[in-house]
Amino acid sequence: MELKLMMEKLGAPQTHLGLKSMIKEVDEDFDGKLSFREFLLIFHKAAAGQLQEDSGLMALAQLSEINVALEGVRGAKDFFEAKALALSSASKFEAELKAEQAEQRRKEEERRQRRAAFRELKATFSA
Repeated sequence: MELKLMMEKLGAPQTHLGLKSMIKEVDEDFDGKLSFREFLLIFHKAAAGQLQEDSGLMALAQLSEINVALEGVRGAKDFFEAKALALSSASKFEAELKAEQAEQRRKEEERRQRRAAFRELKATFSA
């Protein structure tokens, strides 16, 4: 799911099968997930020309690369800082959304408990 969201945010959305294919291409431990090491392997394989041109991983590598010789170290620094800022603001939004959902669940649970307590009290007086 994280890979799907990342690809969408980078402007290169993938199908479910495309994502599975991407993971399979670098999944060294065959767990069906991307570890950080396997994620970094994407860029190593792209630089070594070991990825297919039409691969989703190649698209990911191209969307996330910068030519330091052309841009200079300061340009690369600015590029990665901008990427990190964009990711952190997206993470902040997701955290706020999760907190809001947790608050709604808490309120619903309180409502259920109040109803149960009322029914119990009502049963006491009805008997």
